[in-house]
Parts: sequence; C-alpha cells; structure tokens
Amino acid sequence: MIKKLTYPFTPAQVRSLKVGERVLLCGRIFTGRDRLHQYLAAGRRSPVSLRNGAIYHCGPVVVRAKGRWNVRAAGPTTSARLEPYMASIIKRYGLSLIIGKGGMGASTAQACRDYGCTYLQAVGGAAQVLKDTVQKVCGVHLYKAFGPTEALWELEVRDFPCLVTMDARGRNLPAQIAKRSETMLRKLTR
Repeated sequence: MIKKLTYPFTPAQVRSLKVGERVLLCGRIFTGRDRLHQYLAAGRRSPVSLRNGAIYHCGPVVVRAKGRWNVRAAGPTTSARLEPYMASIIKRYGLSLIIGKGGMGASTAQACRDYGCTYLQAVGGAAQVLKDTVQKVCGVHLYKAFGPTEALWELEVRDFPCLVTMDARGRNLPAQIAKRSETMLRKLTR
C-alpha cells in the first residue's frame, strides 16, 4: 500500500508512517543543501515557515523562460553530509519530513524520535523522473546569497515518490539492514 501525504504534513500523518512504507507527497516542499543547512543551524531566520514542512536535500536544475522558473532536474543529493545540522533544524523549525539520498546518522534519528520527524529517501539517479512530479516553482529564496543550486526553492509537487527509512518511532531501515548484514557475515565467516 502507498500512503499519500499532502502539505502541511501534520504530526498525526508523520507519526503514522512506518519504516519500509512507500509514500507519495503532494503540495509544497522546500529544497536545501549545505549552505542553507549551515545558515539555519546557525539560528538564522528561515525565509519561509518550515513548520510541518519538508526539506528536500536537492539542488534542482532550474531555468528561467518566459518569465517563470522551470525545473529541468530534481534528483536528491547525499543526506549524510547534512547530518551535523539536521537535529537542530528539526527542533528549531518544526520540520516534519526530510527527503534525501542515503542514510542519516544517530543525531538525526534521535531528533526524528524526539520531535516527530521522518526521513524519506528519494530514488538517486532519477532526477528526470522526479522533476516530472514538480507542478510549479512557487518561489525562490536566498538566490543571490547562495546561488541557484544552494538556494531555497519552494516546489509544488504531485505524487513525489519516497520510501520511509527513519520513522518518528526511532526505527531506522539502514541500521536494520546493516545489523542483519553483520549477522549474516559472521555466520558465513565461521
């Protein structure tokens, strides 16, 4: 079964998600990479409210044509390098969802459990497929300060596909897989 979530992503919706579930997101999501995370973790004011929102670890390829922004690619970037900032951002800004690629660390997992946030993985290497879910660009912030790739983009999406890999109850799919793999490896090397 696939769950469909619509922005704003309420605490009840987010806490109902379980590791391994597939999710389709609809509504607004916000992109953010290294510069934005450093900026927010330093306690600076977010140009938009992130409460009950989703940060997508993505530097979209966006071009301006005929007076409007058009997304040409929207693939996820590696989330692990944002680990030093994520827990404080979840706490300070009331974030509900993180979307990215790869795993996140222990401090993010703890913050998800403490503040009711969930980490979703988007498919790496599918930038063209994921951009097709973007209905429009609703806004761009910090463009002059950070440049196009690092700016905070507000994207309206429909049926953006994700997989729950860290839930608000503390379950962590990458950690479960690593533990099972270690157990199997020990059995094989005896």
